[in-house]
This record gives sequence, C-alpha cells and structure tokens, in this order.
Amino acid sequence: MNSASLRTRSASAPASGSSRGAGGGLLRWARRLVAGAILMGAVLVGGTAFRVWQVARIDDYTRADAIVVLGAAQYSGTPSTVFEARLDQAYKLFKAGVAPTVITVGGKQEGDLYTEAASGKAYLQERGIPGDRILAVETGSDTLRSIEAVATAMSAREMSAAVLVSDPWHSLRTRTMARDAGLEAWTAPTRTGPAVYTRESQAHGIARETGALLWYQLTHFSSDFKYSAGQ
Repeated sequence: MNSASLRTRSASAPASGSSRGAGGGLLRWARRLVAGAILMGAVLVGGTAFRVWQVARIDDYTRADAIVVLGAAQYSGTPSTVFEARLDQAYKLFKAGVAPTVITVGGKQEGDLYTEAASGKAYLQERGIPGDRILAVETGSDTLRSIEAVATAMSAREMSAAVLVSDPWHSLRTRTMARDAGLEAWTAPTRTGPAVYTRESQAHGIARETGALLWYQLTHFSSDFKYSAGQ
C-alpha cells in the first residue's frame, strides 16, 4: 500500500469516529428524555392518586349554607345503593345542623321518568326532612355540569358555602370543580355503600378518580368514567 493511500485512510478515520460519537450522544440524550418523561408521569399520577386517597379521608362538618348531594343512578324514582348511601350521609349532616338546606342534583337518562335530583328529594322527604328544606336541581348529566348547575342555583339564592357529599374517592374532584365554579366548598363523604365495600372497589375508585381529575385539570372538561363497583 503506498503512502498516499495510508494518508487518505488515516484522515478519514477520525471523521467516521466523530460521526458515530455524535449519533451515540443523541441516542443517549433521547433515552434520558424518555426516561425523564416516564418518571415525571409516574410522579404526577402517583401524587394525584395520593391526594385522591388523602382527601377521601376528610370529614369536614363545618357549618355551610347547603349540603350538596351529588346524584347517582336511580330506578323509577328509587335511588341506587350508591345514591342511597350519599343521601343517608346528607340526612345525617342535616340532622347534625351542618346546614339548613340540602341540595340534590342530577338530571335523567334517556327513557327515565324521574331525575336523580327529584328521586333524592323524595327519599329525603320520606326520611323526615321537610320539603321546603330540600332544593332539587334537576339538571346535570355528569359531575362538572351538576356542580355548575348547583353553583348557579346557590348564587341565585345568595348562598356560597357548600359541604359536598359523594363517595370518598370522588371528593377531591368535586371539591376542585366546586371551587373553580366559585363556591366555598369542602367535603364530608359517605362511608357506606359499594364504593367502600371492598379493597377492589376502593382501588377502582382511586384509579378512576385519578384519571378523571388529571383529565379535568388538563382540559377543564368532564370525564365521568363508568362506575363498576355496584349500583
């Protein structure tokens, strides 16, 4: 091999190594970015799940203008077991003097004869709460629309402070939405019903609400995922 060939090969070798080094560096940075994104996502989801669990444990019996019961399924005017558990908690709060008014909220599905709000009001009246102490807000097909309807109804009556009653895992999202809607809001969830029967239903509730809350915070749209712990 002549000296000219050797010089050509030695001159080209560093360029090839440099190219491989640059490509390897970009690949390392890409891997780090992916790993960082996965880590940040895990921290965000884990932190939100912890907050859902944490707020679910809060029972705040501070006096309010109204006790707001979030609607759930009803069957021909009879509350489902999920809804009944929430209504029983609202009855307990009313009897404890937490607020002078109970607000039931929720519309109806296609084909229903009764709204969730009307079914809830009838149930509470049967338990002994006077009808003039119960306001049925018969609109809202999901949590966000229900909260917005309640906020409007309360504002029209110069009420601003609400204690929210739902399932424990639903507490953080309902409180977040209520505060975004301009209400002073805190939570006193039910401790009975399908949402708390088993470890499986509790884990499902936390996972469900973690996803729903993250979606709401990202988009400010509602995201009521199907509840499968029983009705």
